[in-house]
Amino acid sequence: MRLGELNAVESRLWDSYARGAAVDVRDGTSSADIAVRADVITALLLGFGGDPGPGDRPALRLTGARVTGGLDLRFAEVAVQVVLADCRFDEVPLLQGARIRELALPGSLLPGLAADTAQIDGRLVLSRCHLTGPLVLNRAQINGDLDLRDAVITTSGSESISAVHVAVSGDILCTDLTVQGGFRISGGTVDGEFDLEGASLSNPGGHALDAYHVQITEDFTFHPNFTAEGRIILSGATVAAGIGFCGARLHNADDVALEAVDVKVARNVDLGEGLTVVGGVQLDGSQIGTRLSFRDATLTRPDGVALSLRLLQARETDLRTRRPIDGTVDARNAQLGTLYDTPDTWPAHLRLAEATYDALAHPLAAAERIDWLRRGAHGYLPQPYEQLAAAYRRLGHEDEARTVLLAKQRHRRHTLPPLGRTWGHIQDATVGYGYRPLRAGLWLMALLACGAVFFGVHPPAPLEAGKAPAFNAVFYTLDLLVPVITFGQEAAFAPRGPGQWLAHGLTAAGWILATTVTAGISRAISRQ
Repeated sequence: MRLGELNAVESRLWDSYARGAAVDVRDGTSSADIAVRADVITALLLGFGGDPGPGDRPALRLTGARVTGGLDLRFAEVAVQVVLADCRFDEVPLLQGARIRELALPGSLLPGLAADTAQIDGRLVLSRCHLTGPLVLNRAQINGDLDLRDAVITTSGSESISAVHVAVSGDILCTDLTVQGGFRISGGTVDGEFDLEGASLSNPGGHALDAYHVQITEDFTFHPNFTAEGRIILSGATVAAGIGFCGARLHNADDVALEAVDVKVARNVDLGEGLTVVGGVQLDGSQIGTRLSFRDATLTRPDGVALSLRLLQARETDLRTRRPIDGTVDARNAQLGTLYDTPDTWPAHLRLAEATYDALAHPLAAAERIDWLRRGAHGYLPQPYEQLAAAYRRLGHEDEARTVLLAKQRHRRHTLPPLGRTWGHIQDATVGYGYRPLRAGLWLMALLACGAVFFGVHPPAPLEAGKAPAFNAVFYTLDLLVPVITFGQEAAFAPRGPGQWLAHGLTAAGWILATTVTAGISRAISRQ
């Protein structure tokens, strides 16, 4: 390219390149005055510029220009820093397979950017950019920060950012980023933090963010003021610090708004402090190093599972939401560690089959906790009752534990055939299935008193006159009531009429009491 073919701006850029001086053409009076052909930029970056003098550091620094034509650097090696600030590009820059020292396009307007498999030795800066086409960074390697702060990316298609298997050695900075369309970064690795504070992602009916299987060595943050319309996918992610959604707003009505299945997080997952979700939250199988918190969050999915914690593991779980979760909470087979909750935020539908917790931060009375267990229960499930009873025992609340286990037997009774239900009612009334042993003594005392009074007034006749011992109404009644001991009274006397029916009734009652006490004691011992 001959220098005589350069316009005034291109000549300035050409002359300043070897020294790395900045060229700012924002004071140009017309678009022609500030136009720079992409071929000129390409020629400079590929080494056609003047040789640098002693102490010069070549760099291309251009501000405020219109870049005409296609900037094609595919598979090129650019050994200098490239800064094209507040520029307007007519065509999509093509950087596939290129190796560039550092690329900064802050404040620029582009119809898209294609940088698949590119290698950036320093930062890639797209802050304040407005892209009307997709940003493509699939398998790109960035050895510094990826800066998307305050950028706006909109496309007519479904995917605005495609960064599959991107590798970033610094941070991904997306503060106040606006994306219309999908943001896909599945399989990416970030040797820093991934910050989406204040970002707005919108892809209704699709994925607003697909971060499947990403690996992040620091925090993955979405707070505060992060908003998303569409599904957020974090499944399979590994985060060496924490994940935070405080103050975020997620919307994907009638579907899952946050999918974070099999996520591994070394520290906290904070889904509280003002988080609002319209749609479901899935955390199935995730492993959380310390605390999972929904403190002061609002979750709404009235016709489905609003929160799924199946097979989740956490040291602490805080379910003290701002108001009761509108929808089903499924915590089956979860390991919740220390559980924080309050009755005024309990969901109407709660599944706790095989869920375990080390302690209840607020144990409450057993009657309240029993209502908690039965919310949304389908059929009789013994494990939730036994888990709750074990939690009370660890606190030394043995009476509350027995109350829970009694409620378990009463719930089980409804599943039995009629004969079993009848026998269950008898065990409940007499000894509370063995968890109320004092009742057996009260029944025994009441029956003993009735029998002693009746037979004291209407003593039975001796079977053999002159051989029978002296009649004692109390011991005679005890002989009838207690089948395993004898005082010699029952065998020596034979009641008649009403006394005979009373004697038979006392004998039957004694056997029932003995059987239920034995069954209850065996059950209680087996649960210790």
